Amino acid sequence: MNPTTPLTRRHTLALAGAALLPAAAQAQAPWPSKAIRFIVPFAPGGTSEIVARSVSAELSKQLGQSVYVENKPGAAGVIAMQEAAKAPPDGHTLILGHVGTLAVNPYMLTNQPYDVNRDFMPVTLLAKVPNVFVIHPDIPAKNFQEFVAYAKKNIGKLDYGSAGNASAGHLAMEYLKLVTGISLTHIPYRGTGPQLVDLLAGRTHASSAGLPALGAYIRSGKLRAIAVGTQQRISALPDVPTVAEMGFKDFETSQWYGMMAPAGTPPEIVKRLQEESYKALKSSAVTERFATDNAVGGGGPASEFAAFIKREQSIWKDIVKRANITAA
Repeated sequence: MNPTTPLTRRHTLALAGAALLPAAAQAQAPWPSKAIRFIVPFAPGGTSEIVARSVSAELSKQLGQSVYVENKPGAAGVIAMQEAAKAPPDGHTLILGHVGTLAVNPYMLTNQPYDVNRDFMPVTLLAKVPNVFVIHPDIPAKNFQEFVAYAKKNIGKLDYGSAGNASAGHLAMEYLKLVTGISLTHIPYRGTGPQLVDLLAGRTHASSAGLPALGAYIRSGKLRAIAVGTQQRISALPDVPTVAEMGFKDFETSQWYGMMAPAGTPPEIVKRLQEESYKALKSSAVTERFATDNAVGGGGPASEFAAFIKREQSIWKDIVKRANITAA
């Protein structure tokens, strides 16, 4: 038979079509088709993990696939961010972005192996959490004013710990140092959990972190809360003043956490993630947990989160320069 007959051409086209079927089927596979990895760039035990695990538990129920949290601390979040940036943009790898990794590192670090605005896609803001400033009870200061006075009399003798360079606690304490003129030595750890071990033991003297990680220790008297970073007092600590109340007008700092995906993730998946996250944040399990910690849930569209990140970058770019915040 002549190889150019219609029958042969049809046979050839049929074989070619059959060869393409697996690729087409794969391209149209429903999402999610496997477990979703949600990377947290800090060690276990901090507010970041609490937010991520609260939301992930609900997403697992809603999506019918496991959404599991993977803690990957180190290098001010760079290790985790770099891994997420290189992950396939298929909606099965996400990362918890926060004020440090998204708004501070771009101005604090000179050689990031990625661009936060180019290599990631904002999905949604998950939560804002008040920063609380605490000291070890052995420090002879009962309140914020007394601590500031004590620190000014003991220059070079007080240390504060944080969850790591560019963590929310690091930024909050450096901002506090800037406005009050006190001198404290920064000791970075690989997460809130590890730094709290030394603070509770009295090996460090002060810290700032989210209420979810500090609340139990404040209530038990193992740590003393001296101020909050919000503009208004928080219901969980009604007797603890704001820094702004103490004469530092406009001082405001909070921790915030949002979901990010690798650049190139299909927009329909980003939209679905945002919608499912909003639903998760409205669940009773999450709202009750957030209410206990005075956290404010987000869940808005990706465009709203992108605009929020841009504003935060503008604010922290100035603070990093004025406070000379470095990775050291």
